[in-house]
Amino acid sequence: MAKSKRVFFQLECSACKSRNYTSSKNPDNITLKTKSQSTKLSFKKYCKRCRKITEHKEVKIS
Repeated sequence: MAKSKRVFFQLECSACKSRNYTSSKNPDNITLKTKSQSTKLSFKKYCKRCRKITEHKEVKIS
C-alpha cells in the first residue's frame, strides 16, 4: 500500500489568532497561477472565540 503524501496544518483566525480547525492537503495538487501567489490556503470559517465568520489562514502545527 502506498504511503500518503498529505500534509497536516491548522487554520488560524485572522482576527483573534485562535487556531480552531485542523485539516490536510496534498501538496502535489496545489498549482500556482503566478509566481507571486503563495501556496497557503485560506477559508471563511466560523470562529467560536469571535462568534462570527472570519477568514482563517493556514499555519504550521506547533
